[in-house]
Amino acid sequence: MRIILTDFARARLFPKQLRPNTIQDITAEAFERHLNEHAPLQDLPGYAPFCRLHVHRNWTSTRCLTVPISAANQHLLRSGYEARQRSELPVLVRWFEGVEPPVANYLIPILYSREQLLAEGTPIDGDWGIVGCLYTSEPAEIPMAPITMMRNALGVQEGGSGVPLDTAAYRRSVAFWNANANWR
Repeated sequence: MRIILTDFARARLFPKQLRPNTIQDITAEAFERHLNEHAPLQDLPGYAPFCRLHVHRNWTSTRCLTVPISAANQHLLRSGYEARQRSELPVLVRWFEGVEPPVANYLIPILYSREQLLAEGTPIDGDWGIVGCLYTSEPAEIPMAPITMMRNALGVQEGGSGVPLDTAAYRRSVAFWNANANWR
């Protein structure tokens, strides 16, 4: 099985201007090579048949992706409208500023099959393409953000995957994201 880092994921996980909330201490090429040379601790099913999550112990200093919201840090939450890339419509997002989460115990690359990426207009020279990565304290998936679930349901033309909205999964996502936020 050959895993390829997609351009979409490369721009978000390894931006030209380094940020503390992205993957640390490794180049995009070394990250891709590591995933191809080291078997995951676990291979988890994703939200659709074309999606897999590979759990790897964190070998970098990358910090956890989310922080629990508390009375002590709630005042540090910010929000704004943003698009992940120019072709997408901006959506409301929120994040912490001024917090420092712990170093993640696990890196969990999110993989899409070659066939799905082709359907989305992103052909790859491999079997699976990395479309994102979760940085977590536990070897488990963080629920997809509600807005990402909605975008996926809107279809490929809106930057999604075309997977219909799963109401139960959406409610689990809302419960998680009501209690947690990303950070910058």
